[in-house]
Amino acid sequence: MKKHNTFKVVLITLLVLMLLTWILPAAYYSGSYVDQGRVQMGLFDLFNYPITAISYFGYIAAFVLVVGGFYGVLNKIGAYRTMLDKLVSNFKGKEVVVLSIIMVLIALLTSLCSLQLGLIIFFPMLVSIILLMGFDKIVAALAIVGSTMVGMLGTTYGYTNTGIIPSILGNNFTDDMLTKGILLFLGMVLLIFNTIWYIKKSKTTEKKANVKKVTAKEEKKTTKSTKTTKAKSSKDTKAAVKEEKVIVVTEEAEEDSYVPAVVSGKKHVVWPLALVLSIIFIILVLAFISWSGAFGITAMDEATVAVTGFEVFGFNLFGKLLGTVNAFGSWSIADMVTVLITFMFILSLIYKVKFDEVIDGFVKGAKRALGPTVIVVLLYTILVITTYHPFQLVIYKAILGITDGFNVFTTFIVGILSAFFNVDSAYAFQSSLPYLASIVTNADNYPIVAVVYQAAYGLTMLVAPTSLVLMGMLSYLKVPYSKWLKTIWKLALELLVLLLIVFTILILI
Repeated sequence: MKKHNTFKVVLITLLVLMLLTWILPAAYYSGSYVDQGRVQMGLFDLFNYPITAISYFGYIAAFVLVVGGFYGVLNKIGAYRTMLDKLVSNFKGKEVVVLSIIMVLIALLTSLCSLQLGLIIFFPMLVSIILLMGFDKIVAALAIVGSTMVGMLGTTYGYTNTGIIPSILGNNFTDDMLTKGILLFLGMVLLIFNTIWYIKKSKTTEKKANVKKVTAKEEKKTTKSTKTTKAKSSKDTKAAVKEEKVIVVTEEAEEDSYVPAVVSGKKHVVWPLALVLSIIFIILVLAFISWSGAFGITAMDEATVAVTGFEVFGFNLFGKLLGTVNAFGSWSIADMVTVLITFMFILSLIYKVKFDEVIDGFVKGAKRALGPTVIVVLLYTILVITTYHPFQLVIYKAILGITDGFNVFTTFIVGILSAFFNVDSAYAFQSSLPYLASIVTNADNYPIVAVVYQAAYGLTMLVAPTSLVLMGMLSYLKVPYSKWLKTIWKLALELLVLLLIVFTILILI
C-alpha cells in the first residue's frame, strides 16, 4: 500500500485548481454577471492560503484532532474494548443486519439533523465494531461514507445542509419533501445492496485465494520431497516459517491500529462508559436538530435564555459557569469540542486513569488523527482558492447557456461541478444558485432546482477528492483513493441513473 495516497490526491487536486486560475477568467454574480478577467494564484498564495483556511475553518481541524485525542484516552480504558467485544458478541450471526442498521442510522441522522460532521465523533468506534464483526476496511468506508452521502443526497429536515437554497431561491424549505424522502429511501436500498454484494464477492475472492495458497503449498512440498539434501530443505522450511511470521505480525499490527487492545487482569465495568457515550450522542442530536429553522420550534432558544439567566441569590450562576453557549439547534462542531474534553476527563476520573496517562493517550490519539486533520486543512485551502479566484462561474455560465431557460440536466451538471469545487455545501450552493436564479425566473421550477442541487452534492461527495468525509475516512483507514473508486463506481452509476429517472419524472408531472 502506497504511503500518503490520500494526501497526494488532495494535493494534486489543489495544484490543478491553482492551474485553472491561470487558464480561466474570474467572474462573480452580484445583481449582474461581473467579469474580472484572470485572477491568477501565485506561489506565495500556495503557502498563505492554508493559513487563511485555518483562520476561517481551523475549528473543524481542531475538532478532528480532539476526536482523535478522545479515542486515545478511551484506549487507555479497558472497559472500552470490553464494551466493543460484548456488542460484537451480541451481533454474532446478525452482522449484515447490524451493518445495515448502522448505515440507515447514519443516513437518517445526516438527512434529519445535518450530522455528517458531528458523527465523526463516533466514526472510529463504528470502524472498530465493523472490523471486529469480521468485515474489512472497504466495508467500513462503504458503510460510513456511503450512508453519510446518501443522507446528504436525500436531505429532508437537515436545515444546515440545504437551508441556504430556499434563502437564495425564495421557495419553501419543505417543498418536495416526498421526493427527498424517496431519494433517501432508494439511495439506502442501493447502498445496502451494493455493500452486501461487495461482502459476498470479497468472501468468494478470499476462498479462491485460499485454494491457490493450499495448491502452492502442496506443490512446494512435492518439490521439496525430490530434493536430495535435507539440510537445504530444513533451511527452506525455516525461511518459509520466518516469512509467514513476518506476514502475521504485519496483519496484527494493522488490525491493532483500529481496534483497542484487550486489557486483561481484572473485570471491567462497562455501564459508566456506555452511559457517557449515550449522553454525548443525545447532546449531539439535540444540539444539531434545527429546531427553529426546520420546525419553527423556539423552545430550545427560550430554555437556553432561562438557564443562562437563572439567578441564585441574585448571582447569575449558570450564565457564569457555562459562559457563551448557543441554544440547541444552533451549535457547531466547535461546541462539541467542549463536550468531548469534559466527558473525557469525567471518564478518566471514573476509571481512575492517571493524569499523565490521559495526556499520553490524548497526544497519541491526536497524532493518529493528524493525517485526516491535514486533509481537512488542504480541502478548505481548495475552498479558499475557488472563493478568492472565482473562475467556476465562467464554467457554470457556459453550461447553463447551452439551453434557454431551465433545463434539469444542465442544472444537474452545474450542481455536480459546484460540489466538486466547494467542500462546504453552503459555498457550493452560493457559488452558482444566484446566477441560475437570474436566468431561471419561473419560481415554479425552484423546488426541482433545490432537489437537483442537494442530490448533486451528495452524489459528488461520494467520489470527489474534495469530499471531506470521504478523504478524511480514506486517510484514517489508509485506503487508496483508486481502490475506493474501483469499489464505489457501480453504486455511483446506479445513483446517477436513479437521479436522472427521478428528475425526468419531476419534469413530466
